[in-house]
Amino acid sequence: MDEFIQEFLVEGSELLDQLDRDFVELEKDPTSKELIARIFRAIHTLKGTGGTIGLKKMESVNHVGENILSRLREGKLSLTAEIISALLAMIDVNRQLFSSIESTGQEGDIDLSEMIRSLNEILNGRAAESNVSDADKVPVPTLLGEILVEKGAVEAATVAAALESQQSGDPRRLGEILVQGGVVPQTAVQDALQAQCESREDAVNSSIRVDVNLLDKVMNLVGELVLARNQVLQFTSNQKDPAFLNTAQRLNLITTELQEGVMKTRMQPIGNVWNKFPRIVRDLANSTGKSVRLEMEGAQTELDKTIIEAIKDPLTHVVRNSLDHGIETPAERTAAGKAAQGLLFLRAFHEGGQVNIEISDDGGGLDLDAIREKAVERGTLSPQQAAKMSDREIGNLIFMAGFSTADKVTNISGRGVGMDVVKTNVEKIGGTVDVSSVRGHGTTLKIKIPLTLAIIPALIVTTGGERFAIPQVSLVELVRLEGKTAEMGIEMIQEVSVYRLRGNLLPVIYLNRELKLNSEKNKAAEEAINIVVLQADGRQFGLVVDEINDTEEIVVKPLSKQLKGISCFAGATIMGDGKVALILDTFGLAQHASLAGESRTHAVSAAKGGSGESAEQRESWLLFRIGDHGKLAVPLSMVSRLEEFDPKTIETSGNRQVVQYRGEIMPLVRVADALKLPVEAAGEGSIKVVVHSEGGHSVGLVVDEILDIVDQHVTITKRDDAHLLGSAVIQQRVTDLLNVPELVMSIAGEGRTA
Repeated sequence: MDEFIQEFLVEGSELLDQLDRDFVELEKDPTSKELIARIFRAIHTLKGTGGTIGLKKMESVNHVGENILSRLREGKLSLTAEIISALLAMIDVNRQLFSSIESTGQEGDIDLSEMIRSLNEILNGRAAESNVSDADKVPVPTLLGEILVEKGAVEAATVAAALESQQSGDPRRLGEILVQGGVVPQTAVQDALQAQCESREDAVNSSIRVDVNLLDKVMNLVGELVLARNQVLQFTSNQKDPAFLNTAQRLNLITTELQEGVMKTRMQPIGNVWNKFPRIVRDLANSTGKSVRLEMEGAQTELDKTIIEAIKDPLTHVVRNSLDHGIETPAERTAAGKAAQGLLFLRAFHEGGQVNIEISDDGGGLDLDAIREKAVERGTLSPQQAAKMSDREIGNLIFMAGFSTADKVTNISGRGVGMDVVKTNVEKIGGTVDVSSVRGHGTTLKIKIPLTLAIIPALIVTTGGERFAIPQVSLVELVRLEGKTAEMGIEMIQEVSVYRLRGNLLPVIYLNRELKLNSEKNKAAEEAINIVVLQADGRQFGLVVDEINDTEEIVVKPLSKQLKGISCFAGATIMGDGKVALILDTFGLAQHASLAGESRTHAVSAAKGGSGESAEQRESWLLFRIGDHGKLAVPLSMVSRLEEFDPKTIETSGNRQVVQYRGEIMPLVRVADALKLPVEAAGEGSIKVVVHSEGGHSVGLVVDEILDIVDQHVTITKRDDAHLLGSAVIQQRVTDLLNVPELVMSIAGEGRTA
């Protein structure tokens, strides 16, 4: 009986979750007979099974709910919000009973009299209104009866009469009563029973319940097998025996397939977490007097069960926060020119070996000024620090412990507890969380988390004689500099090491310096520099290491509590030779090197006003030099690529200089000519070109030197020259801002040569 009860608790919990979703859907589509029938069957199952195993309270409360559903199905009751709320409250009572049974084995002392009374009031009150007498109450056919009626083998009234006979004490089964009464052929009953069995077998045979602890144990064993496989493969590198090598390869193949299979058993769709949100959104919207539409995309995106469990509570808190703080009341939305009904949008998708989850609302957005003032008021920031921080950095202050700008504390939120827990829980599983908001238009919270925590592919590198593993989800590319390129490749700009990677300035850090290790490079290695390009917090940086070894799948082992506080490491693994290698935490390493947290916003906002007027813009700018004129800048959004061309590749077409570029003939425009600036004497080196592409065509802007890329607020002062957007102070220097589209159009019209 204990095993039977345990099975019922599992199945019943799934039924309750399904009922939550079905009731919310039914409220949107009250005429759906299919939904009403499905809800009825679920409640009938709860009542019947509960009564069978002696759960009288569960049987009694669900019996009244079943009667209400029966009348709804027969069209003798009209669905209202009051009925939906009452039935949802009944589902909550069932959950309390399940919780009590799971913990104590008994239903407990939960008083259901008030719940049953309110349900009966709904049932009796509505029944009286529709003048339905007890004689009109037709017993609902069982599944067998429904099948027979659907097949046209018998009338519904005949099945109802047979059920009444059973209730009066007839011990025979429904099929026996119908066959012996001569109303249904025995073959019809046998066919219906066969259909009934097939539907049950399909449900049973398609899946099997396995204890999570058993799955965890199997996963750990597979992890140990992967370690053993790695050791065998390392051993085979010195072996010549073909039979042994074939056996090792076979072991490698089987281990890989077994690992993939076990990983799939642990994967679950994120929809398992999202399924409870429709009920939460409905209840919170009703309690706060708001109208909210919930939309979900990517519910089938799969995650490891461990991660699913870890993000369940953080996601729930974010959803509750969006409804309480984000979305406004219908009156406020209407006054702001919005639709009265707010939108809460959940989206999940795979990208680069990670799962991205976005929770967006179209509410009022974060009040960044209020957050900034609160931070200064609490002493978290000085007024000077607050003034210098970007909007993104200010927005992320909501993740600080105890931080809240709510005017009052409600039963939903406002105590400053929650968003810090969201960030902590996400980072515990190797994820990141970020928030972006536009005042008056809404807020989007973005969470990035790994697919699994158990076995991951990683790049193995060596620095200072020590091996380290870098998760491949953070890896962008590998760069090796040799000879003169190695000597000149890494530059210093404003005391930061950078490498010009395809025209972009890439911040570079040295792993041996960050971890205070002595580099043990040999002479040959000293002539080359290995850069591992990584991504953290939405930006890229280069990590210089002594050697790049290989990629392999590693088993993640947690660090001991003495080492957990070190942000540079995410865990450890055992290598093929039995030695331990630390796993680098890319984000933690970036923070340690003071590279994380900088805003990389590239949004373009149009300058306002006419001549002499100023407008403040935040944008990324590419700085370059033209002769002795000094610095000029162009919006980075207008730059497709930065290129260098050998002067020998420059050709002439008509009266214009051109170059063959990516399958097309690209005209070259000398910026100095366009702006009527002195031209620097041509040197022997390559020609620096800023490539601008639009409408499928490219134009190359010839400059003398690429200087830097900056991202900052600038105040633009308009100029009379149409080729310039205006002037601004960038890096403490007055800088002319090039108007690229106007320049390209005017030069093309004049037919000016480069």
